[in-house]
Amino acid sequence: QVQLVESGGGLVQAGGSLRLSCAASGRTFNRYAMGWFRQAPGKERELVAAISWSGDNIYYADSVKGRFTISRDNAKNTVYLQMNSLKPEDTAVYYCNADPRVYRNYLAWGQGTQVTVSS
Repeated sequence: QVQLVESGGGLVQAGGSLRLSCAASGRTFNRYAMGWFRQAPGKERELVAAISWSGDNIYYADSVKGRFTISRDNAKNTVYLQMNSLKPEDTAVYYCNADPRVYRNYLAWGQGTQVTVSS
């Protein structure tokens, strides 16, 4: 069973950067296509970026394309989300989980990490 722990969030001014990390336990992690999601207050959780297990196939939502970069280090069981040129509308709790475009079921959700972008 894979357990996920997100970290790296914080308070940043618009235009700033943050790097999120998702550490996973479990031997099968490096076989999962993974995604980063976010959920803002009053809104549904949305997929913002995804990466295949090999790192060759990457997806970005239009809202973050050109600003966010997803990557992974399978040796460290970690997925990253580099977020640049942050905007107030990026404010949300960020989670990682299995890519819903590939899998029918999610892994157990972690606690997420709060990202707050001030204007």
